[in-house]
This record gives sequence, structure tokens and C-alpha cells, in this order.
Amino acid sequence: MRRVAVAATGPVAVDAALGAVRAGGNAVDAALAAMVTAMTTEPGIVTPMGGAYVTVWPPDGEPEVIDGNVEMPGRGLPAERFGGGLMEFDLAYGGGITVYAGPGSVAIPGAFAAMGLAHERHGAGEWTRVMHDAVKAAREGFHLGRAAASYLALTTDNIFGWDEQTREAMTRDDDSAFVAGDRLVSPSLAESLELIGERGWREAYTGEIGRALAADQAERGGLVTEADLAAYEAVVRTPLRLPAGDWDIATNPPPSIGGPMLAVMLGELVARGGFAWRDVIEVQKHVLTYRTDVHDFSADLEDDGYRMLEEVRRKGLAGLTTSSSTAHVSAVDSDGMACAVTASSGYGSGAMVPGTGLMLNNCLGEPELNRLGLHALAPGTRLASNMAPSAGRSSDGRVMAIGTPGADRITTALMQVLARHCVLGVDIGEAIARTRAHVRVVRGEATRVDFETDPEIEAAVAELGLPGLEHDTHAMYFGGVGAATLSPSGVLAAAGDPRREAATGVA
Repeated sequence: MRRVAVAATGPVAVDAALGAVRAGGNAVDAALAAMVTAMTTEPGIVTPMGGAYVTVWPPDGEPEVIDGNVEMPGRGLPAERFGGGLMEFDLAYGGGITVYAGPGSVAIPGAFAAMGLAHERHGAGEWTRVMHDAVKAAREGFHLGRAAASYLALTTDNIFGWDEQTREAMTRDDDSAFVAGDRLVSPSLAESLELIGERGWREAYTGEIGRALAADQAERGGLVTEADLAAYEAVVRTPLRLPAGDWDIATNPPPSIGGPMLAVMLGELVARGGFAWRDVIEVQKHVLTYRTDVHDFSADLEDDGYRMLEEVRRKGLAGLTTSSSTAHVSAVDSDGMACAVTASSGYGSGAMVPGTGLMLNNCLGEPELNRLGLHALAPGTRLASNMAPSAGRSSDGRVMAIGTPGADRITTALMQVLARHCVLGVDIGEAIARTRAHVRVVRGEATRVDFETDPEIEAAVAELGLPGLEHDTHAMYFGGVGAATLSPSGVLAAAGDPRREAATGVA
């Protein structure tokens, strides 16, 4: 019987993954079941109506990335519809941010398309079984985790307060915010997920649910149309491949920003031959400054992404002239199949499709993903993304799936963990747990180094003359890396991040 190791967002998601494999599934079924369950049991953190990337490396084939990122909507709409339907909110999250929510912040969701296509191409079990535990959790109830509760405490009175259905779903009977441990039940969400399980993932686009989404958007001033949903397609892409020690790592290619940034930063750190904090910070500063100057304002992310990789190949770093709400699941099975899934819905639009329990993304309202301006892209254009789900194989037969949530900290967290594990040989659990640093580069603001308490990082920051901001050890700000591995002798293992409510399982 096939076995699996999984690192997910919580115990309910892990149980869903293990159950999918016991029912005949493989690592892909496990990762997808865990992700749909996370989308159900982590309200506010992530939703099925956002975007996702699925990286799969079959045991007997080449790796691929299935791109289900969100797209700019608005096919067939008059020009005057663009620019509306947005509400501005200031949140205390991450030290203070401004985001836009409301119906006009909703991008075309791609997560179900990506997960459905991944299952069609690589799954071994039934699609209904992938959806089973998410349906059960929504119908029978689940206990709210600390991460979701902490985010809802910041957003219940603003982002998740303006829509009557959302406010009712996200608050107690006395209108106060849910707290960790509260039991939540969503019969309408259960019905929607069950329908998608029975009719297939396309139900979310061209079926009853897709039509309800488009009708609600039209009524409330959003931009997503039936034409947008019918036209959406997940895209199978050839991943970037990068060497790290004796590992071959496959990650998200352009037009994603996350994969190329990870490839360049990890490659440069490997070339420097060690893990000095000065090197970690210098590499991040150089690459992320280039990202801010070029990629954040790019009109063609795919072209600019490959041009950056070519410049680095030819000239090194000298060639580079200068979401918070994300979830990740990693799974590896005993056959050697590796699957990594990262999904994001932004900070949440606050809009719920009436009668479905499905909350919508606010990816059009995230300034960091829309540097050219809100609603500035042409309909059908993929938005920028930091997500970088990755898979790897080593020369001695080891297999790994790895990734993390964490907005722009995704690439810097993975850079540090992969360098420690793949190059220095640090145990994957220890590599995940060790302290991290992140260089924060925002145009018009002073570059600073965010770091977890560590005297060596503090000394390197001072030596480089950069301002620094110290965080507590294992701060949630620095992501939540999850990895699943298979040894050459067939031993499965999984490691989660103490920065998030990670859960792991092997069965």
C-alpha cells in the first residue's frame, strides 16, 4: 500500500491528506485534499476562490508547474466600470499596511482550475475523495486555529465586516470576533464544495457557482464576468531548475516573480560557498532592489523574468542594475511522487458569493501586486506572484517537496532553508527552525533588514550600515515553511515550521 509524508497547515488538513492516500490516492491527491481542507478551515487566511500553483515531480518523469494564479477580469465591460468597487482599509498586520477590498478587488480565481488540472494529470484517487474532508469539516464543524483567529481579530470590523453574509459567518452571535478554539460550521460552504466534488472543478467557472459569482459581481460593481470565468485556463509550465549542492530543485518559472527571485538568490548564495549573514543580506538586498525597480512595474513579467535569469547567468549579480494570506502544503509518497501546492487569496475581499459560503480574493486590491495601478492591467493578464512551491531530487535518490506562505518573505525564507539543507547538509527540520532575516525593499522608503533575534544577524546588519528591525524568535512574519521528504532507503518524513500552526503526518 502506498504511504505518504505531508506537511500542512493544521491537523485537519493533514488528516485529509492521509485519508486521501488510504483511499487509493498518491502525493498529489494528498496535497490537494490538504489544501482544499486548509481553504475551508482557515477562514481569512486563504480561500478556494483565490490563486494557486501546483508543482509536481513524478517518480518517472520530468517536473512541471501548473499555474493557477489569478488574472485581471473585465472582458466586455465598458471603461467606466474599471476603478470602482474598491474600499480602502488600514490594517495593523505586519506593522501596518493599506489594502483595498470590496467587490472591485476580486480577480479571476484560478485555484480550482490548477488543482483540478493537477488531479487530472497526476492524481491516482477520485476527485470526490479530494474534496471529502473539506466538505465534512464545513458541514460538521472545525475548531478555529490561532493563526486564523489572530488575522480575524484584525479584520472582522473592516475587511470582513462590510458584507452581511461574511460578517455573519465570521463573528459570534454577539458580533464579536471568533477566537482560537471556537467551533465554526458552514452548511452553505459544505454544499458548494460537495457540488464541486460531484460535478468537477469546472463547476466553479461555468456551472451554477460560476454563474452566481458573475451575477453577484455585476450587481455589486465587481469586474469578474461569465466570459472571464469561461476563458480562464490553468497553464502547465516548465519549471526553473537550479542546482543546490547535490540537489536539483524545480520551482515556479516566469511570469511568477517568486521562482526567479528564489533561483537567483539561492544560486548566488551557493556560489559564495557558505552561509555568512553578511552574504545572505547582501544577496537579498541586491536581488530584491532589482525586483522593486523592474519586476514590480513590469508590463511583461514573463519576458522580464527570463531576461533577469539570462543576465545573472552571464554576469552574476553585477548584471542586475538596480500576501500575507497564503497557505502551503508539501507531500511526498513512497513511490517518489512529490507535490507542493501554494495558494493565496490576498488579504480577502470581504465579499462572499451569496448562498455559497465561498469568500472571494482581493488580489486586485493588493498594492504590492499592482504597482502599475489598481485595475491597470488588460483583462486576462496574470497578476504578479511571490509563490514558489518547489520540488527536488538529489543525486543519491532523496526526494523533497517544499514551500511556504509569507508574501515577499516566501523567497527569502526558502533561500535560507534550502541553502542550509541542500548545501550545508543541515537536517530539514533544523534548517526550517533556525533564525531568518529578510531585507525589506520598498520604492520610496529606506531599505531595512527585518530579522529574528540573533546576535550574528544583528552584527551583520550593523556592519553593512543598514537599519534593522528585530522580531521575536519564530515570528509568523517570516513565513511557515513545510517540507516532506523521502530517503533513498524509503523512509518518509515531514517537517513543519514553528512560526505557523504547522502539522505533519506520515502514514
